[in-house]
Amino acid sequence: MIIDSHCHLTYEPMSLSLQETIKRANDDGIKYILTISTEDKSFDKILKIITKYSCVYGTYGIHPHEARLHKKINTEHILQRINLNKKIIGIGETGLDFYYNHSDKNDQISCFEQHIYAAQEHNFPLIVHTRSAENETYEILKKNLKKKDFKILIHCFTGSREFAFKLIDIGAYISASGVVTFKKSFDLANTFKDLPNEKILVETDAPYLAPVPLRGKPNEPSYLVHTVKFLSDLKKLSFKDFSNMTTNNFFNLFGKLS
Repeated sequence: MIIDSHCHLTYEPMSLSLQETIKRANDDGIKYILTISTEDKSFDKILKIITKYSCVYGTYGIHPHEARLHKKINTEHILQRINLNKKIIGIGETGLDFYYNHSDKNDQISCFEQHIYAAQEHNFPLIVHTRSAENETYEILKKNLKKKDFKILIHCFTGSREFAFKLIDIGAYISASGVVTFKKSFDLANTFKDLPNEKILVETDAPYLAPVPLRGKPNEPSYLVHTVKFLSDLKKLSFKDFSNMTTNNFFNLFGKLS
């Protein structure tokens, strides 16, 4: 069993053939899919998808790119949204992206912290996007952990080895995407090779970042098997053992899915 811990089923082209996309994933051993919220206005689409498809669960959150458009989003609103459906099981994606800076840094930080407060209040995993903001992301997480504990998942990790192990030290889980299979990702692969097995999840981030040998194509959950194969070889585990390991890690973080 494999779980795609992060994708965007509301995005094209998957949204145009959702039933077929999900069937291909199920046929390839992807038992559950977590579809991720990035903005408030598309959340209703996520609710419809998770209601229709038993294997799909969802989250609520505002991507850092969208922070400028969601300045009024607060902890109370986030909590209200995640309580609309029992199949909403996480908060995010949220975080900091200082590479593109589509939103002002202060707006990103404020939005990020509102999500953290919600995660502390509701005990849902916080799904974190971080790019070109390692120090800021780490310091904000560390600061708030001192106030009240919360669960952390760093999605699509592409950061430094030092950052990865600092995150492990504060209890975070770290998710690998198709990026780890790219030829240029030698350092990233070595980081995942050395990360504790019990802290690793896998994802597609579909429709982005299709793994080798499908790099360049629109990604989808069924392609996750290629990332799992790469990482199982890297970790010197069987495909089945690695799949079961990351599935158990997902359940340890999010709870069992019914």
